[in-house]
Amino acid sequence: MANPLNLREYEALARERMTGASFDYYAGGAEDEITVADNEAAWRRLRLHPRVLVDVSNVDCGTSVLGTPVAMPVLTAPCALNMLAHADGERGVARAANESGIIQVLSAASSVSMEDVAAAAPAGVRWFQLYCSRDRDVTRDLVERAEAAGYTAICLTVDVPILGRRERDIRSGFHAPPSIRLANFAPYAADALPAVAGQSGLAAYVSERWDSSLDWNSVAWLRSITSLPIVAKGVLTGADALRAAESGCAAVIVSNHGGRQLDSCVTSCDALSSVVDAVGGRSEVLVDGGIRRGTDVIKALALGARAVLIGRPYLWALAADGEAGVRRALALLQSEIVMAMMLCGRVAVSEIDRALLG
Repeated sequence: MANPLNLREYEALARERMTGASFDYYAGGAEDEITVADNEAAWRRLRLHPRVLVDVSNVDCGTSVLGTPVAMPVLTAPCALNMLAHADGERGVARAANESGIIQVLSAASSVSMEDVAAAAPAGVRWFQLYCSRDRDVTRDLVERAEAAGYTAICLTVDVPILGRRERDIRSGFHAPPSIRLANFAPYAADALPAVAGQSGLAAYVSERWDSSLDWNSVAWLRSITSLPIVAKGVLTGADALRAAESGCAAVIVSNHGGRQLDSCVTSCDALSSVVDAVGGRSEVLVDGGIRRGTDVIKALALGARAVLIGRPYLWALAADGEAGVRRALALLQSEIVMAMMLCGRVAVSEIDRALLG
């Protein structure tokens, strides 16, 4: 598979090129990994109802997200420690996303600092994903650094009061080598992920430093310290989505954290419609989890999502061929989206609605 034909084929290449513990860190989920499997299966269950005899000689899959034009309704999801896959790390993802005309969402737990990622692709559009520290001064400083570095939104992850029980990582004793660190936390003297007996190094780090008391008042506080739009990532119910919108969140991301937090919870695909209906246009709705094909993207848009985020697929591509791998994976996905639109008789993203699902 020197030239993978689809996103899934990159996974096999990544398995060959990564250490076992690092691969399992990316691939694994919580407990029995039921939700990891369900996320993909949920999209596969949906069936498309195409229209025919439509002039599809000029199809445009471009759209906008929070007012930013994008070449396709896809963002790269915030994933930690990209340098476990390749030395390019988050810098390579930044350049690939910029050249592909999409938004990169950078993890707070990135292995390259937010400033260095911004410098790698100065023309790119990026959001900064935030985990709130127990020390609010640290959280405030992260947000101020993101603003200063040109990030255009704060993506607040709301589904990690504690790290899910990721048994692959416990078995492997997952930790980062000394050369790979949580670069954004270096100014606060807490950027290493050493081995910890009997658990993963990341779980120990999260338990010690991240704020499990996060609540809706925290969202109000975050809004008070930044003018950037707030995106709530990790919403799975209509009630929470409505609360997020009423709290001033510009967008919500329907997500179960790739099945890495609560096992056996609802899939993002199955939760999407209720979130869209509850929000009623007050906030934009995005979705991640199990997106592997252009048809999955079309299904998500038909259910009311503004765009999707992909995580593991770009990590596999990064492991396979660095920045070039990510560029090619995104190009493959874009070509699948355009083909799916053509075969469904939709020439613009705005024409994709629930009628496409019957």
